[in-house]
Amino acid sequence: MSFKEKVIYQIYPKSFLDTNQDGVGDLAGIKQKLPYLKRLGIDMIWLSPIYVSPQRDNGYDVADYTAINPLFGTMDDFDELITAAKELGMEIMLDMVFNHVSTEHEWFQKALAGEQKYQDYFILRDEPTDWVSKFGGNAWAPFGDSGKYYLHLFDVTQADLNWRNPAVREELFKVLRFWLAKGVKGFRFDVINLIGKDEILADCAENDGKPAYTDRPINHEFIQMMNKATYGADPEVVTVGEMSFTTVENCILYTRPDREELDMTFNFHHLKVDYEDGKKWTQMPFDFDKLKELFHTWGTQMSAEQGWNALFWNNHDQPRALNRFVDVDNYRVAGAKMLASAIHLNRGTPYIYMGEEIGMLDPDFESMEQYVDVESLNAYQALLAEGKTEQEAFEIVKTKSRDNSRIPIQWDSGEFSGFSKVTPWLSLGKSAKEINVAKELQEGSIFSYYQKLIRLRKEYPIIAQGSYEAFLAEDPQIYGYIRRLEEQSLLVLNNFYPQETTIELPEEFLTGEILINNYPNEKLIEKLRLKPYQTVAIYR
Repeated sequence: MSFKEKVIYQIYPKSFLDTNQDGVGDLAGIKQKLPYLKRLGIDMIWLSPIYVSPQRDNGYDVADYTAINPLFGTMDDFDELITAAKELGMEIMLDMVFNHVSTEHEWFQKALAGEQKYQDYFILRDEPTDWVSKFGGNAWAPFGDSGKYYLHLFDVTQADLNWRNPAVREELFKVLRFWLAKGVKGFRFDVINLIGKDEILADCAENDGKPAYTDRPINHEFIQMMNKATYGADPEVVTVGEMSFTTVENCILYTRPDREELDMTFNFHHLKVDYEDGKKWTQMPFDFDKLKELFHTWGTQMSAEQGWNALFWNNHDQPRALNRFVDVDNYRVAGAKMLASAIHLNRGTPYIYMGEEIGMLDPDFESMEQYVDVESLNAYQALLAEGKTEQEAFEIVKTKSRDNSRIPIQWDSGEFSGFSKVTPWLSLGKSAKEINVAKELQEGSIFSYYQKLIRLRKEYPIIAQGSYEAFLAEDPQIYGYIRRLEEQSLLVLNNFYPQETTIELPEEFLTGEILINNYPNEKLIEKLRLKPYQTVAIYR
């Protein structure tokens, strides 16, 4: 099966299922729930980092790339998970954090101790540039007492690696070979478009310095080298690159098959449409025109140039999409299905983030004490420093925090939501009694809707392989698109609002069949009335 037909499910291991009652999810918990994921119908499970790490950035600060963090279990547990998943027809995708390592990694420690070989593994300079870290503050920190500075585009404990050093590249390629030998069939590369820094680093006042280190031409060369040296030899391996602050043009280059780089890319532009003036820690209603324009631009251009998108609404770094795009008090179920259709019938590989398939919501925390995410805590302090009141700062963090999606998955209505028998590492969501897997499987309809979408992708080649064209691009409520493959066509209509709206159905679809609909089936008439958050797909 090609990566175009697959559906990938992301697990944040700390929050999936705790089997040893320490309040933290583990590999044994993932293995225990494989039958649930098999029932959903997914093909591959992407695990956020499970390596040895001080957990300053929840595992994205790796201290050892080839050892399992005891928090999650042992290497035997991992081997068992891979085997059990394969037996059920599912593969494992690992998260590769190759832009930086934890300052506790032995490479950095040896560099600090004065070993020249390892100092060349990092980006050290006598004079720092004016770049700003993505977690706030200066992107440079003193390198011991050497008088030099090391680059950290993220937390101060995450030192950027020097990819221009062939020894660094070989170390990282060795890591990939280690996991490939274990039977891993997928890699998600964290912020992989930042690895190729210029040789001479210069000040860049624009956008905190991002243009100076993002999507540099050498980045493509590095990824081609990695492909050739490791996963490129196995057509079954699926690769996806997380692209920070990227462009369509670059993502076409990263994913065009003839370039032999990656299968697909994540971009985040569509999840910044509720950022006032492009700033994350703000509050505003989402800009639907912008959202639609981004989907159409990326859909059309990637289609025309043979690029491939990874499609998603949710992940471990984003608040729940339902809270952002839907009136959840009145239309949670219809809205969840609409959002799902919008990407699962689209051109690209869809990703489901744990809990999305039951319509989980943000946790609705009551105070800053409940947050643990380093980015959120830093942002709260920065908002206070800007002059916001404690309440104003808290309300902003509440809508944008990464902890919103990191809360434990809600398995049942028991004391700790069936996640653990003890207090979890992160507070549970307020909605756990009402929204949980047990209740959804018994009486809900979101899970079964996801099952059907996954089935349709495998049954109708047009969904996995068809082209993309925008439909009703100017409509103020509808995100619509048409997929085409040879003589077949598929029209997908998504109403993003709680108000009804009427559209004129193109003649070619009046004789079509409805593949999926989140309301009782309509008759296909020229003036089609769409209900609040209705989604309908018409196939010819």
